Amino acid sequence: MIFASDNWAGATSAVMTALANHTSGFATAYGVDPLSRSIEQQFNDLFEKEVAVFLVSTGTAANSLALATYAKPGGAVFCHEDAHINVDECHAPEFFTAGNKLIGIGGEHGKLTPDALRSAMDKVPDNNPMHGRPAAVSISQVTEFGTIYQLDEIQALADVAHSRNVPLHMDGARFANALVSLDVSPAEMTWKAGVDVLSFGGTKNGCWCAEAVVFFNPEESEGFEYLRKRAAQVFSKARFISAQFEGYLKDDDWLASARHANAMCMRLANGMRDIEGVRLPIEPQANELFPVFTKAQAARLEAAGAKFYDIPADFVSEDEVFLRLVTCFATTPEMVDEFLEHLRG
Repeated sequence: MIFASDNWAGATSAVMTALANHTSGFATAYGVDPLSRSIEQQFNDLFEKEVAVFLVSTGTAANSLALATYAKPGGAVFCHEDAHINVDECHAPEFFTAGNKLIGIGGEHGKLTPDALRSAMDKVPDNNPMHGRPAAVSISQVTEFGTIYQLDEIQALADVAHSRNVPLHMDGARFANALVSLDVSPAEMTWKAGVDVLSFGGTKNGCWCAEAVVFFNPEESEGFEYLRKRAAQVFSKARFISAQFEGYLKDDDWLASARHANAMCMRLANGMRDIEGVRLPIEPQANELFPVFTKAQAARLEAAGAKFYDIPADFVSEDEVFLRLVTCFATTPEMVDEFLEHLRG
């Protein structure tokens, strides 16, 4: 009953098979091997246009280096106050942007609104060194509370960012989960909706350590190779990151994995709706669930071996706890049903 994080799962058989297929023999180092070049073309096909794509090993590297590309002296990056880049990356974005400030903005269930973003950006006016200057806007898709931006919401935020001549970055750690939930194309959820640069996540959805930074205006990626090298994200045996993406993307395995994860989340949510003491303050939209349990229920589950995280919240009573449960490609119906059985007591 592992619901702590989709990072706890291993890798899919498709990813591991691809890795095994490229284990033997020799290949050019540092990402100029034929496999890596073919993956770059696959990203062009995936997004229906020529993109500049750079493979890295972690989401923190992808986010930090993407933002560093647009960094400015005195720059400010606007994001949700609970964004991963603001809360969970040990200030790496500030470090790699040479001190650009992250400005966290409130918003219900992890989502920014155009009005809130505009108001925050208005406090950093142009041509006033006393206040710095905007450098980028970043959103998470899926958000840190399991919610999803609709296409028109992405476009509205992109319009605000572009009105100040800064790019919109998307942290797509759970990109596939959002994509299958919206049932749209990768192009529709990114550059067609105004996204300029994407952190394309693979690790949470079945890769071992494979992420990508995707620039939808390739000319904006100038200098990224130097940033990536300086951040120790240029791998001599880069074909093994490329191999993961080969297996991940083959036969749309990545989409099947995401659909399964989302379905398991809905199975979990639907199974607990009629259980006394359980509340669902946030409706699940992808593969993350944020229920409120009684402390007794949470303790009973932990004693039975269930793994999950609790989150501080001021809207629960002293007898309750606010939790995060995450499903993934490796979550089985049996795991979900066992969890629900213990939850019912």
